[in-house]
Amino acid sequence: MPGGDAREAAKTVTGSFEDFPFLAELPARGPGADMIGRTAGLLVELYAHVEPSGWRISDRPGRDTRRARSWLGEDLDALEEFTQGYEGPLKVQVVGPWTLAAALELRGGEAMLGDAGAVRDLAGSLAEGLRGHLAELRRRVPGARPVLQLDEPSLTSVLLGQVRTASGYRTHRAVDRQVVEGTLRDVMAAHDGPVVVHSCAPGVPFGLLRRAGAAGVSFDFGLLTERDEEPIGEAVEGGTVLFAGVVPSTDPASGALSDPGGSVMGVRTLWRRLGLNPGTLAKSVVVTPACGLAGASPEYARKALAHCARAARSLADNPE
Repeated sequence: MPGGDAREAAKTVTGSFEDFPFLAELPARGPGADMIGRTAGLLVELYAHVEPSGWRISDRPGRDTRRARSWLGEDLDALEEFTQGYEGPLKVQVVGPWTLAAALELRGGEAMLGDAGAVRDLAGSLAEGLRGHLAELRRRVPGARPVLQLDEPSLTSVLLGQVRTASGYRTHRAVDRQVVEGTLRDVMAAHDGPVVVHSCAPGVPFGLLRRAGAAGVSFDFGLLTERDEEPIGEAVEGGTVLFAGVVPSTDPASGALSDPGGSVMGVRTLWRRLGLNPGTLAKSVVVTPACGLAGASPEYARKALAHCARAARSLADNPE
């Protein structure tokens, strides 16, 4: 979400999505509130600090770690305030192990991705940190049924060997798909509820994520190609929920959103092309922005969330 006011963000998300609120991230506050720093602050017995090139592994927790943890605590305080008495699903998101490995630097400056042992340690630390984070969420919102989202925008680049080394002249080797799948499965096991994997990059590996145990896949609907259709159909038939990013995540140039029914027209069309039962749309699709709203204006972010809710109702009321 845009801005830096935790209470205002919590008020917006709980008011917009009364049946599916989420713990907002506010990266505009600076290092430690960004997605990588925020998740680095959750790690157990692994610490990171900010360098000009990005986040780098440290020997001990420092100012940057303390700042990340402080902001997360502030966000949890705000969410707790606005979810008094709430019972139902509540989404919390962290960066997944592969995007984290591609972003965090070892002490020499290279990404952790290039060291298989470091990646294993990172995944174990992340899983342990997640257990504590989810326990804290349940303590603060006792009626919540947490839905864990793993943000993996770099996942396709990891699979294709497209993550650049520190010099920028080479790329790290592609990681074996079974290793990627196994690591994701291990991290997902930290949560005893549903896990959604989010990527707003092209080429989301729907089949791999489904095999790893993802209950849902969140993606930018506008980036789909024909080759994605078969794996999407198989995922839906296997019970995977699609978090379809159909609402622009930044202010449209025209200044106006389309009507709610128009926003989900592409989803209806895809359903027909795949030969899926329109009656399953309401339980198989969650309507979302195409990606995070941090780059939007606060006013547009509020409009986009409300628009998602209206578009979802349109999809449920008029599936065909």
